[in-house]
Amino acid sequence: MNFQINLQMKTLRHSIHSLLLIAAFSLLLGPAAQAQDLKDLNGFFPFHVPGSLDAWEKRKVMLKRRVLVANGLYPLPERTPLKAVVHGKVERPDFTVEKVYFESYPGLHVTGLLFRPAKAKPGRKFPAVLSPHGHGGRLQNHGEAGVKARIKIGDEKFADSGRFPKVARCANLARLGCVVLLYDMIGYADNQQLDMQVGHRIREVGPNWTGRSGWGFYSAQAELRLQSIFGVQTWNSIRGIDFLQSLPDVDPTRIAVTGGSGGGTQTIMVCAIDDRPIAAFPNGMVSSSMQGGCVCENASLLRIGTGNVELTALFAPKPQGMTAANDWTREMLVPGKGFPELKRLYTMYGKPDNVICGDLLRFKHNYNVVTRELMYDWFNQHLKLGHKGAIEEADFRALTSEEHAVYNDEHPRPRGGDGFQRNLNKWLAETSDQQLASMSAGKRNQIVASAWQTIIGLEDTVKPTPCPAAKNGKVTIKVKSPEDRPEQTAIVPNPRRIPAYTHGYNHSWFAQRTREIYAQILSAKAAGHRVRLVAEPGMEAIALAASVVAGKGNVASVSIAHDDFRFVAIADWRDPNFVPGAVKYGDLPGLAAAAKSLGIKVTVKN
Repeated sequence: MNFQINLQMKTLRHSIHSLLLIAAFSLLLGPAAQAQDLKDLNGFFPFHVPGSLDAWEKRKVMLKRRVLVANGLYPLPERTPLKAVVHGKVERPDFTVEKVYFESYPGLHVTGLLFRPAKAKPGRKFPAVLSPHGHGGRLQNHGEAGVKARIKIGDEKFADSGRFPKVARCANLARLGCVVLLYDMIGYADNQQLDMQVGHRIREVGPNWTGRSGWGFYSAQAELRLQSIFGVQTWNSIRGIDFLQSLPDVDPTRIAVTGGSGGGTQTIMVCAIDDRPIAAFPNGMVSSSMQGGCVCENASLLRIGTGNVELTALFAPKPQGMTAANDWTREMLVPGKGFPELKRLYTMYGKPDNVICGDLLRFKHNYNVVTRELMYDWFNQHLKLGHKGAIEEADFRALTSEEHAVYNDEHPRPRGGDGFQRNLNKWLAETSDQQLASMSAGKRNQIVASAWQTIIGLEDTVKPTPCPAAKNGKVTIKVKSPEDRPEQTAIVPNPRRIPAYTHGYNHSWFAQRTREIYAQILSAKAAGHRVRLVAEPGMEAIALAASVVAGKGNVASVSIAHDDFRFVAIADWRDPNFVPGAVKYGDLPGLAAAAKSLGIKVTVKN
């Protein structure tokens, strides 16, 4: 095959290059920007286990909503027809492989390989495993010399099948009695409608992607609507489960998910928001340290006040396994760093044995044969595969280039490119608007209000702060424009100038100001006072947002100078008024309508 990859050297070169770029970028930003107290993906993300299951279940509801909102999937979009095509069966002694493509959104293909047990009896139903592959792609090939070196250190066992670790885990799961979908991440193998540059390597959004009539991912217009490569991949994962459950030989009640590295990130996310998986093995990304460096692993709003360990905990008490390796997961077994806290939560549920973390510190970042065999044992137990004793991987003859290619003359590759990307984002925006418009006013306003609570970050503790003195039981809070309002908001020192690296970990300037007003509302509420908000020009949206997130009965009225401000007019994601998701949830009119639905009197002076 032509896909020879020395993964360790590639990772090393990438790390050195990234460090040099970050250093250069930090110098470029200067001391003022560096001094900003912003969290980035390399911060510390501990999981603080609540004191009771009741407290955890309440937080769990809010965190699930955060994941959905950040992915652009709140509310979940319509499940359009998959139009699935399965063709080109390849046979091996213990399993078969078929090529697959289906449409997650109309015209957007998800491609991959479908593995099945060989010689299955008609009518038998098997458990199914969704397998997002992670970086390196399903075609990842250690090469002849590379696999020999890995065999020498115990990283792999076989010179043929061991060269292809992503395929190996799926082939052996099929041997054990599972139907497995190994599907391509955006930009890998046959998934090229949105290419590698867009999906993984982009450094900065060009001006040709920022227009209101046609925009690309990562632009202000995309972020205002919560459109991201991350969200598309999460939806692809959800539709992958839809596809598996549609197969006649799959038991829809026995679905599991496993992936490594970027595929581990996808495993965490789909298991956080989709109730159908009953077991999981998110490998290589459950960590209180680095949260995922690629643009495909980041989304605005996603990890504000939380992190991968806590997001993994959303699957509890269902069974899930993982490993700690000599990478950013190396401290997972240390108290305060991840796994002990997961174990404590599972113990609170009465299911302490439903979570494991294998000690693989002797290996670097991997989903190697040792990890895979741990996963086989885990799924054997929890998918009830029926095998006795420890499971060892078996060798097989690797697939040829022709055997793994999804597209051919009979099944031509679909069109992609820049125009496709713009049309996809336009379609996503239009269908999202139509979905909200089709709801009853009450339902729509409830969605808008709860989405804004997530955007402003009410899962975090907001402590009451002193509010103005009350007169006759009423408090007037003036929403003023701060003197230190920046022309542009600060961003994290990352060489990739992409919104999610800042807004995925930090509250926006707009959200911070809204939280300050909300804190005063809490103080007035505690004293039993009625609240009136009066916004200075330019602060109308913050006043409305604060009234909406405060909820019913906490703000009596909002007075604004003008109602002609629109988030959709923002062209730069560093604008202080930029808020991820603001346009998706109705812009200023949506906020005003939600406020009125809460019984708040909205007065426009003009």
